[in-house]
Amino acid sequence: MLKVGLTGGIGAGKSEVSRLLVEHGAVLIDADRIAREVVAPGTPGLAAVIEAFGEDVLAEDGSLDRPRLGSIVFADPDRLAVLNSIVHPLVGARSRELEEAAAEDAVVVHDVPLLTENGLAPLYDVVVVVDAGPETQLDRLVRLRGMTEEDARARMAAQATREKRREIADIVIDNDVPIEELRRRVKDVWDELVRRSQGAQGSR
Repeated sequence: MLKVGLTGGIGAGKSEVSRLLVEHGAVLIDADRIAREVVAPGTPGLAAVIEAFGEDVLAEDGSLDRPRLGSIVFADPDRLAVLNSIVHPLVGARSRELEEAAAEDAVVVHDVPLLTENGLAPLYDVVVVVDAGPETQLDRLVRLRGMTEEDARARMAAQATREKRREIADIVIDNDVPIEELRRRVKDVWDELVRRSQGAQGSR
C-alpha cells in the first residue's frame, strides 16, 4: 500500500485532482467528508460537540449548524482547540479504518486540506501538492464559488503559504492550466505513484 497525502491551497483545484486520481484507481480518503460524518446526527461526535458548545450550535433539524459553530471557534483559538480535540481523533480513527479496508497493493490518497498547517507530511509515503498562482485561486473562488474578493483573500491568507506547501511536496501538480492539460499531468502523477507503489511492494 502506498499512502499519499494530497493537499493544496483553497481554489488550487485539489478536489478536481482527487477526482481524477479516483478515476485512475486511487482509494480516496477525504478528511473533510469524514469530519462531517463523525458529527452527523446521532453520532457520539455530535453529542460531544453539544456538550462542549451547547445546543445553540444545532440547526432546526438537529444537525450541526456549521456556520454558527464556525463563527464561534474561528474567533477564539481556545474554542477552536476544543473543537479540534473532539473532531480530529474521530477523523483519524475513521481514516485508519478506511485505510485498513483497502487492498494491500492500493494507492490510498488522503485528501487533507490542512496537511501543511498541521505538520502531517511525515504520515505519508508521498506528499502531492496541487499548486496554483494567487490570481488563479482568487478567480476560482470568486467566479466559481461565489465568494467576495475580501472573503477569498482572507481564506487564502489564513492558510499556509504557497512556499511552505511546496517545501513539503514530493510531487507538485501545477494547476494554472486548462482541464485537459490537468488531466495529462494527473495521469503522469498516477503513473509515478503506481511505480512507487510497485517498488515498495517489491522491496518487502
